[in-house]
Amino acid sequence: MNPLFSLSLPMLPLLAGLGLAGATFSGAQAQPTATAKTVAGRPATMPLLQPWSGPHGGIPPFDKVKVADFKPALEAAMAENMAEINAIASNPAAPTFENTIAAMERSGGTLDRVGTVYGIWGTSLNDAKFATVQAEMAPKMAAFSDQITQNAALFKRIEAVYNSMAASNLTAEQQRLTEVRYKAFVRAGAKLDAPAKARLSQINQQLAGLFNNFAQNVLADESDLTLVLKTEQEMSGLPTSLRDGAKAAADSRKVAAAGVITNTRSSVDPFLTYSDQRPLREKAWRMFTNRGDNGGAHDNNANITQILQLRAERAKLLGYKTHAHLRLDNTMAKTPEAAMELMEQVWTPAVARVHEEVADMQALAIKEGAPADFKIEPWDYAYYAEKVRKERYDLDQNEVKQYLQLEKMREGMFWMAGELFNFSFAPVTDVPVFHPDVRVWQVNDKTTGKQVGLWYFDPYARPGKKSGAWMNAYRNQERMDGKDITTIVSNNSNFVKGKPGEPVLISWSDATTLFHEFGHALHGLSSNVTYPGLAGTSVVRDYVEFPSQVLENWLPTPEVLNRFALHYQTGKPIPQALVDRINKASTFNEGFATTEFLASALIDMKLHLAGDQKIDPDKFERETLAQLGMPSELVMRHRTPQFNHVFASDGYSAGYYSYLWSVVLAADAFSAFTEGSGAYDKAVGERLRQNVFTVGNTVDPAAGYRAFRGRDPKIDALMKQRGFPMTSTAAATPAPTPMANETQELKDTKTKVKIKKGKRK
Repeated sequence: MNPLFSLSLPMLPLLAGLGLAGATFSGAQAQPTATAKTVAGRPATMPLLQPWSGPHGGIPPFDKVKVADFKPALEAAMAENMAEINAIASNPAAPTFENTIAAMERSGGTLDRVGTVYGIWGTSLNDAKFATVQAEMAPKMAAFSDQITQNAALFKRIEAVYNSMAASNLTAEQQRLTEVRYKAFVRAGAKLDAPAKARLSQINQQLAGLFNNFAQNVLADESDLTLVLKTEQEMSGLPTSLRDGAKAAADSRKVAAAGVITNTRSSVDPFLTYSDQRPLREKAWRMFTNRGDNGGAHDNNANITQILQLRAERAKLLGYKTHAHLRLDNTMAKTPEAAMELMEQVWTPAVARVHEEVADMQALAIKEGAPADFKIEPWDYAYYAEKVRKERYDLDQNEVKQYLQLEKMREGMFWMAGELFNFSFAPVTDVPVFHPDVRVWQVNDKTTGKQVGLWYFDPYARPGKKSGAWMNAYRNQERMDGKDITTIVSNNSNFVKGKPGEPVLISWSDATTLFHEFGHALHGLSSNVTYPGLAGTSVVRDYVEFPSQVLENWLPTPEVLNRFALHYQTGKPIPQALVDRINKASTFNEGFATTEFLASALIDMKLHLAGDQKIDPDKFERETLAQLGMPSELVMRHRTPQFNHVFASDGYSAGYYSYLWSVVLAADAFSAFTEGSGAYDKAVGERLRQNVFTVGNTVDPAAGYRAFRGRDPKIDALMKQRGFPMTSTAAATPAPTPMANETQELKDTKTKVKIKKGKRK
C-alpha cells in the first residue's frame, strides 16, 4: 500500500490533478519550432530545448543540465507550446480530429522534454538552488496550464469534434482520445464564464505555490532531522546490515557517532523493528511521524488549511459539491460514497485484527518482564510484532533479509518480466545519467529482438531526494504519423547503502514494494497504442495502481525465490522450510498494515468531503480518528502534515483510497492464475497483458478488466489474502464502474463488487 507513484509531469499540478497530463505535452520527439529560437533572446543551443538525440531513439541529456537553465528553458518551451496551441485554435478550417485533437497530441514536445527533466530534479536532486526556481515557476506553470484549458476558441474546436464523433468515422482509439480531452477541459473550467475562469486561474496559481511549499517543508524535515546514535550501546539490537547503513550515513554526513538514522521510512522502519532501546525508538518515531508538524518555518498546517479552502472553492466554481466529488467524477468509483463504502467495510475487520495483534504483543511483553501495566505504544508496535512473529511462526525477518539481496531481486524482476511479458533486459552504458547511483537497461522483445524501451534504476536514498518509491515515465510510447517511439521509464527507491562492495539486503516488505513499482514500469513498457496521451499509465487514478498491485504476487512464487532469493554469503537458495514459514505468516500483522493505510485514506476523503469548512488539520485528524475508533497503538501511514500524495499536488487528493480499490482488482485478477495452472499460466498471462498492460487508456478500464477476467471483480480474494472474516451473506457494493462513455455497450454495462459481511468467528 505504501509505494508512491509519480506522474511524469509533476511541474503541471493542474493538468496532472484534473487528468490533463499529456493532453498538450506529449510526443517527446516532436521537433521544436522557430519560436524557441527567438523567445526572450534565448539561444536555440540551450541543451534542454533540443530534441533528445543519441542512441535508443533519443535520450535525456542529463550530462548537460544546469539548474540555471531551467527557468529560461521552461519559459521558452511554454511560449513555443502556446504558439502551437494558438495556431490550432485559430485554424480557419472546420475542426476535425486530425487538425484539432491529433494536432494537440503533436504539440508541446519541447515542454514535455524540459518538464520531464525538471521533474526529475525536483524529486531526486532537490537543493536550495533548485527550490528557488520551483518557488518562482510553480505559479507561472499553473497559469500557463489555465491559458490552455481556458482557451475558448480551442475548446470550441474540441467540443465540435466531440459532438460529431458518431458521424466522423473515427477509430475507437480516436473516439476515446477525443472524449478524454473534451471531459478534461470541461473539468478544468472550459465552460465557465470569464470572471469564473479568472478566479479559477488565481486559485490554481495559489495552489501551485502551496503545493511547492508543502513538499519543500517535508523534504527539509526529512533532510535536516536525524537521530544520532552516539555509542555502540545505542545501536543495540540492530542487525549488521542496519548497523552498516547507519554508520555509512554518519560518515556521509560527517557526524562523529556510531551511526545515524535518517528521517526516511527505509531507515526509521527497520530501526523501530529491531532497536531494543525504547527511548530511542520513541525519538525515531516522533522524528518521522512529526515531519511537517514541528512548528516554525517548515510546519505545514497553515498550508493544508489554505489548500483545502481553495480546493473547496474551485470545486464549487466547477459545479461540484466538494473537491472529493470533483476528483472522483472520472474514476472507476465515480462517487466518494462508493469509495467510502468499500473502505468502511474493510476498516471494521482490520481494526478488530489490530486489537488482537496488540493483545498478543502485550502478553509477550509482560512475559518478557514488562510491568503489568505496560502499554504498547506506537513506537513499540513494530518491535513487539517482530517478536510475536518469531515466537509464533519461528520467523525472523532478519533471517529472511539475508536471502533478499537488492541486485538479486532486480534480476528476479527481470526474469519474471521475461516469462510474463517476453521482455529481456541488457545493461547499457552509452547514456548519461543524472546521478552516479543510476543505472540503465535496454528492454527488448525476446522474440523479435526489437527495442521496447529503456529502464532507469535509481535505488538509493540521498539528501535532496524525496522519500518513498515511485515510477516515472520520461517518454511515452506512441505510433503517430508512422513513427514508432519507444518509452523511457524509471523506478526510484530509497534503500540505504551499506559498506562498499557488500550487497544491500532488503526486507520482505521492501522487496514487495520493488515488485510493485516495477509493475508500474511494465505498464509503461508494455504500452502499444497510437496516441501518447493514452499511453502506458495514463489511466484513471483508481486503476493506475492495479497493474502494480497485481505484480506483487510474483515475488513469493517458487520460480522467483528458488532462483533469486539467495543467501548473501553462501549463495544457497532460501530453504523451503523458511518459505513455508513466510507463507504461514502471510496474514500476520495485516491488521496493522491495513489500518494504517485506511486511516490515511479515510482522513484524506473526509478532509475533502468537509467542503468549505475552515480546517485545523491537527484537530481534524485527531477528532476524526477518534470517531473512527483508530487504535491508539498506531498512527496513519501518512499523517496529514507530511501527506505528499495529497498536499504536494492534486495527484492523489481524495484519491488515496485508490490503492485499496486497485488491490481488490489485483487480488481478484491473481485468482485467475491460481484458478488456472498457476502464476505463470501462459494463457491467463496473455489475457492480462493484452487487456490491461498494453492498452493504456484506449479502453474503459472496467471493460478492459472484464475482457481479462470474464466477469466483474469481487472482493472475496482480497479478504482471503488478508485473513479477514467472510460469511455467505453477500451485499452488493458500488465498485469499478465504467467511466461515462458514449457507446451504447458501455451505457448498458454496470459493474459491482460483491462485499460479504459477517461477524468475526
